Amino acid sequence: MLEESPAPEPPLIQSLRTAVAAAPEDVPLRLHLAELLLSAGLHDAAVTEAAAALQHAPGDAAARELMVRAMGAPTAPAPVSPSAPTIADPLSPAAPPTSAPTSAAPAEPVEGPAEPDESPRPAGFDWRAAEQEVDGIVQPRFVEPPLSALGGDPENTDATDAWEVSAPGTLRLADVGGMQEVKDRLEAAFLAPMRNPELRKLYGKSLRGGLLLYGPPGCGKTFIARAVAGELGANFLSVSVNDVLDMWIGNSERNMHEVFETARRQAPCVVFLDELDALGAKRSRTQHSGMRNTVNQLLTELDGIDSAANEGVFVLAATNVPWDVDIALRRPGRLDRTLLVLPPDATAREAILRYHLRERPIEAVDLGRLVKATDGLSGADLAHVCESAAESALLDSVRTGRIRMITTKDLLGAAKSVVPSTEPWFAAARNVAMFANEGGMYDDLVTYLKKRRKL
Repeated sequence: MLEESPAPEPPLIQSLRTAVAAAPEDVPLRLHLAELLLSAGLHDAAVTEAAAALQHAPGDAAARELMVRAMGAPTAPAPVSPSAPTIADPLSPAAPPTSAPTSAAPAEPVEGPAEPDESPRPAGFDWRAAEQEVDGIVQPRFVEPPLSALGGDPENTDATDAWEVSAPGTLRLADVGGMQEVKDRLEAAFLAPMRNPELRKLYGKSLRGGLLLYGPPGCGKTFIARAVAGELGANFLSVSVNDVLDMWIGNSERNMHEVFETARRQAPCVVFLDELDALGAKRSRTQHSGMRNTVNQLLTELDGIDSAANEGVFVLAATNVPWDVDIALRRPGRLDRTLLVLPPDATAREAILRYHLRERPIEAVDLGRLVKATDGLSGADLAHVCESAAESALLDSVRTGRIRMITTKDLLGAAKSVVPSTEPWFAAARNVAMFANEGGMYDDLVTYLKKRRKL
């Protein structure tokens, strides 16, 4: 059955609606329209117009009175003799609540048309409940943000850190397989003085400066930096060239300053500068003035490492090409400690292989043979060996329709096909070690190359 369409409004009401639309802020005109709607029994439309009037004139008594009547509340009666009982005005906040006497007759219903399927409201009208109903109609004119959304201080909206800082992790140097020489150097030059402030003071050991990790790619420099942060129980803030450099003049220097400001707020914190050769390239080779200014800003921040403001801020940096880093960054008091991170030794290779094979289906894998066959490979190369062996076993399983385990043969075949990714790096480092080892800066590299008969 088709629903009946609502009866058309009288012409006078339609004309008043047109006039109100042309002058929406004319409160008396809108109230006149609401009166006509109420007389015509259109309570919902009357409530809407009264609510709009209250939005333009929140303190208008006539609009409030009309709102109460439109919602079915009784109006205050005409003045009567003092002996007659009175009804409290629901609009007056000072009016005390009244209760009907037990001997009194039932309250008369409100005259006027009532809404369909709704009984008239009693005399004791709840104004608070009416306000809650109206609250969905009369929206607040302005929405004030909570103070917590502004960082606690409306004047300081930049209090939150723009850089992601990792909480102290569970990674420790003991989780780094092998590399005992690297661990010993870290302990002597960096960790032991930090963990023993009294002994450091006794021996006059300074914490000024940072630590520069260098070596071929894929050998775990970032992993070691995270392990150092875990040893210190410090937060970890990793920064790369993409995080700092900006196309607009002045933004790169500001970003560099904000990195160290964040680390100071989150102290103790390890700041890890990845790819330092990009962030701190030699200024003599840099044509762009913005890049030179960024290096200058980094030098300024590093000079404050031992100041009171930077207490608890530890700086680690990593690079594959230390000879491209500005020499001013490596002078005493800045990144003056250097540590060569070489391809993993036998103990480290075994730990890395076990890690990458731990969840793969393997059968009788001879780790001893595999460790010998992967000498000179980096950690990334070892991960690729395990991935290639798994692919080989998977393809055989697809061809035969039977699940085949990964064997030593698969792993040895994959290791034989992988070209060490460290060879190009050592080819470039050999020239530096032979002709640019001023002050013995690369003595560790020279020793390794001679031991491996590459020099």
